[in-house]
Amino acid sequence: MTIQKDDFQLIAETLSGDKVSLNELINKHYAYTFNLCLKMLYSHQDAEDVNQEIWIKAITNLSSFKKKSNFTTWIYRVSVNHLLSMKKKSIELAIPKGFDGYSENLDSIASQELNTEEKIVLAAAVEEAKISCMSGMLMCLDREQRLIYVLGDVFDLDHKVGSKIFKVSQTNYRKKLSRARQDLFNFMNNQCSLVNKNNPCSCRKKTKGFIKVGYVNPEKLQFNANFTATIHDKIVQRSDALDSIKDRLHTKLFQGLPFEENSTNTIDELIDDGELNTILRLDTQ
Repeated sequence: MTIQKDDFQLIAETLSGDKVSLNELINKHYAYTFNLCLKMLYSHQDAEDVNQEIWIKAITNLSSFKKKSNFTTWIYRVSVNHLLSMKKKSIELAIPKGFDGYSENLDSIASQELNTEEKIVLAAAVEEAKISCMSGMLMCLDREQRLIYVLGDVFDLDHKVGSKIFKVSQTNYRKKLSRARQDLFNFMNNQCSLVNKNNPCSCRKKTKGFIKVGYVNPEKLQFNANFTATIHDKIVQRSDALDSIKDRLHTKLFQGLPFEENSTNTIDELIDDGELNTILRLDTQ
């Protein structure tokens, strides 16, 4: 019978040079920070690169972890600080006009009904179009709003913890979260048929247009491939409360997006990094 070690024990053993404990610590938390990066950056490659940067920074500074909070809070704080301070990525530069520009772009893509055969053949592509479009909507929020919304609503992070991560009062944190939530809802309520059925813009009707302009490739799905769980399955704890709040429908939609699991190769590369091995003296084990 394998005994699960808590994070404090894994950290202590890692700092003593135990490579197996480092591997276990990273495996427990890596997917969560990766999914945060993915919701922040849209691009899988950018998310992988930035997540590695975050973990290199975290491991390098692991000795500064003082057990004043749990490790999850600490690694999210490291992630938030890194994501707020890094240079703008290509997707952020591609949506300079926020929701207004995004709406104009969606309106410029032709809507086409799918015939009976296309509804079957392109079913996965329709889901891909939905996930891609919703991920793009997040990019219309500024970085701080995006982080607070993803952590506070999509990942269902406790507000007290969230305020500590962002180093603001709980009142200020809730105001920032409410503003981000409302901005996103206003856009979806006016544009997206997933939230307001009276809107003409639908995932199914936009799919062929998305394929034509290159946003969706039915032969190489980026978002809707090989996932087994949603964010809601992995993280959310208070779904019953969400059910009773009408203007949180959009949040439930975002919680239904795929939760992508760890890449073993990526974690192995991180653990085998020579500089990190030297810092933690893992190469002597």
